[in-house]
Amino acid sequence: MCFGRCARCVGYKLLILALLCIVANTLLYFPNGETRFASEHHLSKYVECLHGILGGGFLVLIPAAVFIGLHDDNCCGCFGHEGCGKSCAMLSSVLAALVGILGSGYCIIISALGLSQGPYCLTHLERNWIYPFTDSSGGYLFEYNKWSECQEPQNIVQWNVTLFSILLVLGGIEFILCFIQIINGILGGLCGLCCSHEETYVC
Repeated sequence: MCFGRCARCVGYKLLILALLCIVANTLLYFPNGETRFASEHHLSKYVECLHGILGGGFLVLIPAAVFIGLHDDNCCGCFGHEGCGKSCAMLSSVLAALVGILGSGYCIIISALGLSQGPYCLTHLERNWIYPFTDSSGGYLFEYNKWSECQEPQNIVQWNVTLFSILLVLGGIEFILCFIQIINGILGGLCGLCCSHEETYVC
């Protein structure tokens, strides 16, 4: 099994997922495509945590670039003379995967908290900017009749629920892929080291 090829495959998937996270988080800043709510600081505090841009985005782009940069022309060195160097590269990819784990984990946690708390909006009852669903502990997600309590931004509940849910799913997939690469990197590194040692004894 060529572990380097598997790592590159994971890297390309992470690259796409990271870019999608950045886009989703950016859209959270502009409900209905309007910029005034961001400039007036009328957004949920979890939107400003940059969990999709920083966590699921840039922190995942780091391992993605590392994985894509791995070369496997010789199946991680298992059949050639570059086993040591390639084994070290595979083992070092584990560190990059840990960075991805941290970033995607941050994205998952903040997305879950954002869904649980609900949007920050102007309600027709209070006539003030509040978090109307804080006490529901996420129960509002299934009480669609209460979503109309938010007057501004329009359709902010649907907007937040959709984008936070997307970020939660994307972060979860990133987490799984990075975990897979940790296993792949360890196995690839050990395989290369063992095979390089066998070659030394044969020589």
